[in-house]
Amino acid sequence: MHQQIWNNCLRVIKDNVKNETYQAFFEPIKSISVKHNVLTLEVPTQFFYEYIEEHYVDLLKKTIRKELGADAKLVYSIPVGKNNGTIIPSPTPKPPINNPVPHPDGPIRNPFIVPGLKKLDIPTQLNFEYSFANFVEGECNLLARSAGWSVANNPGDNPFNPLFLYGESGLGKTHLAQAIGIKVKEQMPHKTVLYLNATKFTTQFTDARLKNDINNFLHFYQCIDVLIIDDVQEFVSKQKTQSTFFEIFKDLHQHKKQLILTSDKPPVELQGIIDERLLSRFKWGLITELQKPGYKTRLEILKRRAYRDGIELPDDVLEFVAKNITNNVRELEGALVGLLAQATLNKKAITLELAQSTVAKLIKHTQRNISIEYIVQLVSEYYNIDENCIMSQSRKREIVQVRQIAMFFAKQLTKLSLKSIGTQLGKKDHATVLHAINTVNNLMETDRRFKNQIEELEGKFTF
Repeated sequence: MHQQIWNNCLRVIKDNVKNETYQAFFEPIKSISVKHNVLTLEVPTQFFYEYIEEHYVDLLKKTIRKELGADAKLVYSIPVGKNNGTIIPSPTPKPPINNPVPHPDGPIRNPFIVPGLKKLDIPTQLNFEYSFANFVEGECNLLARSAGWSVANNPGDNPFNPLFLYGESGLGKTHLAQAIGIKVKEQMPHKTVLYLNATKFTTQFTDARLKNDINNFLHFYQCIDVLIIDDVQEFVSKQKTQSTFFEIFKDLHQHKKQLILTSDKPPVELQGIIDERLLSRFKWGLITELQKPGYKTRLEILKRRAYRDGIELPDDVLEFVAKNITNNVRELEGALVGLLAQATLNKKAITLELAQSTVAKLIKHTQRNISIEYIVQLVSEYYNIDENCIMSQSRKREIVQVRQIAMFFAKQLTKLSLKSIGTQLGKKDHATVLHAINTVNNLMETDRRFKNQIEELEGKFTF
């Protein structure tokens, strides 16, 4: 009985979380018993318990109460010997180490020609600005960041080995991967951490082959405790490099050394161009995506960067840049640097007008005033529903929902009253508009697909 109850809960949960989240955090959970409306679940480690309680407790409560009634309760069980697992940090992580090892100049030192090289002499190649303290957490990277923190606290001996981070360029993969390495060195200075790009690894491997020094090459990498390889998609078409990395991967994983990999594509899209044996190893741990940051995350990134650089910017400038630079973090920071440069060179105050002229080239859409007509146009195009239907009084279910979405954005993006919005959208009263806004907000909390649609739509508007 308890298993059937949990299976029913899992069906609801699966519809409301990302597939990778479901596989990583809900599939490993086992149902133990149900007694007096109390469902007992076994979670693998303390980390699982704390992550779920922090991020998904409301969803769990709703699903369990749906099955067992309003008085339903949930109890967790952690197997003996596994309650000393890593834990999720507080939202504000500690600052980076005070005296980090300086970033070496020039390319990585060749360990094969440095006499007497000791294990701890291996330079990390980490950029210590890429710390957790400087990484802004948001809906777009929540799972990746949480898993990264877990890895940093217990490298090698955790459910996420390897940790495979993927996403488009400029979304923070390199930052997060290096933040893990920095945290490891902060807490465990005896650990050997090495970060390098896949292209650099290939170059080193080629040099080793030319010098007939493959054994030393393998031995060197087998000494690493935490190996971070950036842009593994660069291994494509390099079969010998892939085969050698496969051997290194096997050895490190077998000895509980941590591997962290980044790519611009998920492993499934590397099928056929990366050695199948290597691909299967990539899937042993956690594969998680970093997505485009939402507006709130973009705004927080700008505020953090401005504070770090000692720049004081008006709120309207920060909001303008955050609303208009939507592609990735790199473009956001580039816009901020450009704005500062313009202000410094031209000896101008940083104003909204200066921001508008500075970032104009980075904005794909032209500026325009937001109107009901413009909102209806974009919403109708997105859902492939005629504009006249949205503006009509039709009560068809699919039209009603799209009209509610238009009302939601009208309230967000215009200064119109609820009464005015309702009048223009189907001649509805202010109570109907308020109900529409609440409906959209509620659906965003419970329906992951719907929330993704709203966020995607938000990115299409020109502010």
